[in-house]
Amino acid sequence: MTTSASIGSTVSGPALPRSTPEAQGIPSSAIRDFIRTADQQVEHMHSFMLVRHGHVIAEAWWHPYTWSEPHLLFSLTKSFMSTAVGMAIDEGRFSLDDPVLKFFPNERPANPPANLEKLTIRHLLTMGTGHTADPTGMVRSGENNWVKAFFDNPPQQEPGGPFLYNSAASHVAGVIVQVVTGQTLLEYLTPRLFEPLGIHPPYWEKCPMGFNTGGWGMKARTEDIAKFGQFYLNRGRWNGRQLISPEWVKLASSAQIANSMRTEPDWKVGYGFQF
Repeated sequence: MTTSASIGSTVSGPALPRSTPEAQGIPSSAIRDFIRTADQQVEHMHSFMLVRHGHVIAEAWWHPYTWSEPHLLFSLTKSFMSTAVGMAIDEGRFSLDDPVLKFFPNERPANPPANLEKLTIRHLLTMGTGHTADPTGMVRSGENNWVKAFFDNPPQQEPGGPFLYNSAASHVAGVIVQVVTGQTLLEYLTPRLFEPLGIHPPYWEKCPMGFNTGGWGMKARTEDIAKFGQFYLNRGRWNGRQLISPEWVKLASSAQIANSMRTEPDWKVGYGFQF
């Protein structure tokens, strides 16, 4: 394990400011105890960064991971995709309650079932699509056109609930941004989010049709994630610029649908727009 109190010189692009724990109201001993306990009790710790009042006050990486290495984000990708949706809505390109089928005339079934016709962007983001079984596996293992495969596995219930984790729905939401803007999610977010935050353009997986995957597949560094979190704590404001509306930040990070049917405590607090 390697740790550092301040590594501003090693971060490419504008880094978050560094400070000492005590200067931000936290005892160093408490952080040290946490890191030691995590090192002993958590299997496969990769990295840790603590941000307080906008300052990095502690950071650590476990061998072989390093500060400069982009890390696979898995479903944290969804929150970046959701940010692209929010920015597109801010730009007036579509609305939360637009029907999903509206954006895919070529993939639209000839006689879509009623539940599919009722499906909106809001339902995709809240994972309240009406599916009773997650279609993601079938969507990814089927044909190259994952959107068509998603439509071929329509919701069994009326959209709006209950909550069911659904990465395929996240992918379709991301494809809508790419269809409407004519850019991949990576291209769209680079000048709007990554460059302003000083995040090096990340790797982002693509589906067979060339769309960035909306539900997984992004890689970024630990500090990039910290910046993204601070960006939401700032209600979408960064270095004096409002990059996304505070209204979207509030909606996306608030409970939009109940997920109390889950058994894990962390999964019983509600779900937002891919947060």
